[in-house]
Amino acid sequence: MHPRPPRRIGANIIIPFLLIAVVFGGLFWQKYQATRIMPTVPPCKQETEVKTVVLFFANSQNRLDREARELDNCGSKETCLRSLVDALISGPISELDRILPDRTELLKASITGDTAVLDFSSDFKNDLPSGSAAEMNAIYSLVDTICTNMPEVKQVKIQIDGNPKSRLRHLDLRDTIRPDYSLVAPS
Repeated sequence: MHPRPPRRIGANIIIPFLLIAVVFGGLFWQKYQATRIMPTVPPCKQETEVKTVVLFFANSQNRLDREARELDNCGSKETCLRSLVDALISGPISELDRILPDRTELLKASITGDTAVLDFSSDFKNDLPSGSAAEMNAIYSLVDTICTNMPEVKQVKIQIDGNPKSRLRHLDLRDTIRPDYSLVAPS
């Protein structure tokens, strides 16, 4: 008996196998490339974007110091004004010290021209720590925070219970107050 010669694989098997391998290889290559390419469509904007603001609180040397905070974007200037003051009332999230009494209630916040008008309840005046330094820090914490984050505001008028001629124990609040960054600790 003659030994059988080895069988050769015919072209009718190799060609379809190669075609299938090329097709699947191309599909896998496309899938791989698609996962590596960043989409060119910009992401949708969310309606509630946040903005970073600068708030002024007291540090351990009884000076004002900056704290960055993210707040929701606001629709109107008055809403922005109110959210800034509410953030100051809520206190710092860092090692800085609270500067406004926690029972402080903002009754009204408005902007007229370049002046922000804040009307606080009497708890603001009654609960402030005694001393002119504490009063100055509280007032300039408000004024510096508002004027830093709202460039259209150049001065702030502070009232207690709607009285435009309000006074604290040591400070007269009858006039508008411009920002004063000399109380801020150097960075």
